[in-house]
Amino acid sequence: MRLAADRGRCEGHGMCEALAPALFRVGADGVVEPLVESVSPPDAEVVALAVDSCPVQALRWAAD
Repeated sequence: MRLAADRGRCEGHGMCEALAPALFRVGADGVVEPLVESVSPPDAEVVALAVDSCPVQALRWAAD
């Protein structure tokens, strides 16, 4: 699966980065920057948690 981030919707809360710092970074501009595009099976659970935890729903799964 691919991970998509709506940078226009992101408010920089940083929940995703707190849950998975190897996969997400909130940049100096205060907007999420996914560090991967494709999510490997071992990371899928933590990415799903980050997607569900985003308070502004800026993250989502995208079809390959």
